[in-house]
Amino acid sequence: MEPILWGVSDQDANKPMMDTTSTDSPATDIARISAVPAARATERTGPRRIFQALDRNASYPYTRRDYIRRMKWMLVQKTLFRFSPPRANRFRVWLLRKFGAKLAPTVVVRPTVTVFHPWLLEMGEWSCLGERVTVYNLGPIVIGDHSTVSQNCHLCAGTHDWRDPAMPLIRSAIRIGSGVWVCADSFVGPNVCIGDNVIVGASSVVMKSVNADLIVAGNPARTVCARPMVEPGGPGSGAAG
Repeated sequence: MEPILWGVSDQDANKPMMDTTSTDSPATDIARISAVPAARATERTGPRRIFQALDRNASYPYTRRDYIRRMKWMLVQKTLFRFSPPRANRFRVWLLRKFGAKLAPTVVVRPTVTVFHPWLLEMGEWSCLGERVTVYNLGPIVIGDHSTVSQNCHLCAGTHDWRDPAMPLIRSAIRIGSGVWVCADSFVGPNVCIGDNVIVGASSVVMKSVNADLIVAGNPARTVCARPMVEPGGPGSGAAG
């Protein structure tokens, strides 16, 4: 009795089956299949132009002095700074100052903070960098008084000029005013100025400057509302009259 091939015509049933004895690996098969649409697109439009030319990117964009200072600081940060006791804040502030940071004596810097260039960091009175904050200060970063940058935030004062094929390094600045709270897991991009009394909501991405006295949140960060500010003991504070 002939075997029954459900859903297959007599004509198709008489065709030889696909050769399953190929020695090509699955990766080779996938690459062959993926290359077909790309080849057809090339036939229609010609080779696609790649704009970026990373072989033209500067291999050493810093001065020799900067590289020596970075190497010394990296050794100190990975050892003395990172493994200092949590309560040894004055010691960490002292280390950063030794490498050129301008820090008020009341600044708080947690031991898990990463600072790329201490000599480009300035912080005012009572300001704080929380756990695992990354201070990627290729350019200067200035933080005012009484401001907090909470855990896992990334301050990115550096980028590349994407309009140039060589993608040259741009060492932009970031300024965070006084009385600011940058909440956990947020990203502050290059050339951003955050005004006084601003709150940046958790996990926000701030790529444009923010005016004072606002609450912003989201990706990209947008204004939520004006920041309510009630003086202790004043109307609406909840204190007994």
